[in-house]
Amino acid sequence: MKTVQLLRVVMMIIGALFVSVALEIFLVPNNIIDGGITGISIMGSHFAELPLGIFLTLFNLPFLFLGYKQIGKTFALSTLFSIIVMSSGTYFLHPVAPLTTDPLLGAVFGGVILGVGVGLVIRAGGSTDGTEIVAILLSKKSPFSVGEVVMFINLFILSSAGFVFGWDHAMYSLIAYYIAFKLIDVTNEGMDQSKSVWIISEQYRDIGDALTQRLGRGVTYLEGEGSYSGENKKVIFVVITRLEEAKLKTIVAEWDKDAFIAIGNIHDVKGGRFKKKAIH
Repeated sequence: MKTVQLLRVVMMIIGALFVSVALEIFLVPNNIIDGGITGISIMGSHFAELPLGIFLTLFNLPFLFLGYKQIGKTFALSTLFSIIVMSSGTYFLHPVAPLTTDPLLGAVFGGVILGVGVGLVIRAGGSTDGTEIVAILLSKKSPFSVGEVVMFINLFILSSAGFVFGWDHAMYSLIAYYIAFKLIDVTNEGMDQSKSVWIISEQYRDIGDALTQRLGRGVTYLEGEGSYSGENKKVIFVVITRLEEAKLKTIVAEWDKDAFIAIGNIHDVKGGRFKKKAIH
């Protein structure tokens, strides 16, 4: 248990430092902002001519208090720790010269590093921005989802960058935000994102055996019934990785080209026998 907690702390530190590098070495020197409280902090630092870390901490504190009351102690403390590390990192990196003064390069590389950093922190159970806490609280009192609230807030903040830094830099900020958004998902879910697969075929036994032998994945046979025909059907259920999807479709087509296949994304897999077996 202590080892798991230590790994979580190390992951949060690395992630928060990645965010610091993205902000001070790529984004802020090129007048490119991130969404959420971080974006507001960048604009506040620009107007006040004070270190970014001060605003990152001060602006997030009220939302951390709300998070502690409404979401939970562990999440709030993990987020506070990540923000302190991130703010400290920006303070020490502030005198370091940027690696590029090209805003497009700054947006691309800053977005990549920012996304990886935030993804690591989220994967460790924390956050680097109080916007998510606001979104969770607002979604409880409105018909909008957490994701929709976050998007609305961030679009407003990123649009504000046009009045502060110019509209070209606002567009660069949108590029950085989009790249970071995608990298957060990749980092948080992993490159081998799991997928759940349901297969309906008369050749279910042959297909199931082939999937076990050639993919090394255990399958489960479920009982089903056709709503139109009323006939009993066997449904194959199997969990694979994203990289195995194409091979699975090939295996199924070899036995039944007309087989019904439904594939969905899974964010996490725990327990059972998901571990891959040796294949032949």
